[in-house]
Amino acid sequence: MGRALLIVDVQNDFTEDGALAVAGGDAVAIGVTRLLEARAREYDAIIASRDWHDADGDNGGHFSEDPDFIDTWPVHCVAGTPGAEYDPWFDPAAVTHHVKKGQGVPAYSMFEGATDDGETVAEILAERGVDGVDVVGLATDHCVLASSRDALAAGLRVRILTDLVAGVAPDTSYAALERLVAGGAELGSAGVH
Repeated sequence: MGRALLIVDVQNDFTEDGALAVAGGDAVAIGVTRLLEARAREYDAIIASRDWHDADGDNGGHFSEDPDFIDTWPVHCVAGTPGAEYDPWFDPAAVTHHVKKGQGVPAYSMFEGATDDGETVAEILAERGVDGVDVVGLATDHCVLASSRDALAAGLRVRILTDLVAGVAPDTSYAALERLVAGGAELGSAGVH
């Protein structure tokens, strides 16, 4: 069976100097680019997601002027703005599918998004006979967690490449990885420097 690489939200607003910056975000972007340069041919699909929120409204309660940083957040990754674009250290040339999520609604998992043609991640993986995924990106304790959980729920073998993820906080990131392992995921390393 096949294997896919899921690249979660390596975007300007989640990397250094972004609206919701994650420490180490640029390093993840650089590492993912190196992984693609070295091993893109090993994957049957390479899917990259982006938060792509509407400029108008609060996106179903996702945006708040007084965010709790659990369910509500400052404005980020607004469609068509520099913050929603991929981090400049991430070269998406090898990406086979680009997925947008969170258009008018809260969305953490890339499985909640779709390509511009309306194709979902689940459909892309099924079409290519993928039964295993490697997961990289941002943030470990939010969208990487949600995407990995949905991949597990879909019956996929999930491996998180821990040297190519970064989280909001060490404690919650560690807890997220523990939850994923308890749910059947494995932890691995891309081993690219």
